[in-house]
Amino acid sequence: MSNIQKVSIALSPEFLALIREAIETGEYTSTSEVVRDALRDWKQRRALRELDAEELRRLWQEGIEGGAAVEATPVFKRLRGKYQRLAVSKI
Repeated sequence: MSNIQKVSIALSPEFLALIREAIETGEYTSTSEVVRDALRDWKQRRALRELDAEELRRLWQEGIEGGAAVEATPVFKRLRGKYQRLAVSKI
């Protein structure tokens, strides 16, 4: 007994033309193959979005746990001075 079930879907003329073109050019052998491939891509994109969201949550939490924020202006001023001195010393 097969685990495959038939499903009926409604497609716009544009999508139907794309499917037919893919079959006519030999890229796919059937409408089902096109739809299965599209669904695999969709499933993969959904999984990647979830991974991206999890990574963002992890980084956000890491930032929170990293302690209080530091004002950027003095840090950049100190770094500019440091690298200007290094540049002058190499001349």
